[in-house]
Amino acid sequence: MLELGGAAPAADLIKDISEAEFMAEVVEASQQIPVIVDFWAPWCGPCKQLIPALEAAVTEARGAVKMVKVNVDEAQMIAGQLRIQSVPTVYAFWQGQPIDGFQGALPGSELKAFIDRVVAASGGDSSGGLDDAIAAAEEMLDEGAASDAAQTFAAILGEDPANAKAYAGLVRAHLAMDDLEQAEAILNGAPAEIATSPELEAAFAQLELAKQASDAGPIAELRAQVEADPNNHQARFDLAQAIYASGDGETAVNELLELFRRDREWNDGAAKAQLFTIFEALKPEDPVALNGRRKLSSLIFA
Repeated sequence: MLELGGAAPAADLIKDISEAEFMAEVVEASQQIPVIVDFWAPWCGPCKQLIPALEAAVTEARGAVKMVKVNVDEAQMIAGQLRIQSVPTVYAFWQGQPIDGFQGALPGSELKAFIDRVVAASGGDSSGGLDDAIAAAEEMLDEGAASDAAQTFAAILGEDPANAKAYAGLVRAHLAMDDLEQAEAILNGAPAEIATSPELEAAFAQLELAKQASDAGPIAELRAQVEADPNNHQARFDLAQAIYASGDGETAVNELLELFRRDREWNDGAAKAQLFTIFEALKPEDPVALNGRRKLSSLIFA
């Protein structure tokens, strides 16, 4: 997550406030840093579940946000003004205004996403703090929370419209949600200055592979065709696409390497081109990419 000036003492990050303190601790304080306001009540069961989880998420943000807790039974005027109809209700304030919020208890991953959006929306600092928000969004994507990741990447782009990492992350988030059309639209709308960045080129490769996956044939039938005729290059190429679509990148690369070994010029060098597409789509340190590149080089210079 975004870090603003290092960790702050817990007493400064999280506190209970009275109705009389709301103006100073929320409206005025949020001119400098986002303030998460948790409206709760002692009789509320979900509140008891949410509070420790929300406190942990705020603490993990290391000073990027603050949190105050407001007992609605003792702050009925504020609760009425903000139309708090049920508890727990959580609002995020930035520069005196609520910018995001939710009702009810949420799991930790969603609380993290909420705080990341708030931090990104507030702009953070200009010394690389957005990188922490990007890292958090990437973690959400790895954990399968594609929608939360997409919202966080979009918020980051709201602050830094030419952030190649956030652009690529937003594309991958939509690919993870099987929204290829939106992913392609995002890529096509990327600013010219980052269009050829490694991050965007990797995203483009991932989009191409996702398109292929939507047309991939049945693996069993294609494998049978290859076994019946090992020189059926089209069947082997299609098999590699289908295998990659199933999530087995290593086996797909091996099939393409075998096709390249048998006929490197087939279909205008399609095997080599497909291998490079896969390598670009993977992270540079991915073992599949590293080993595949090494084996391809050995074949080229054999």
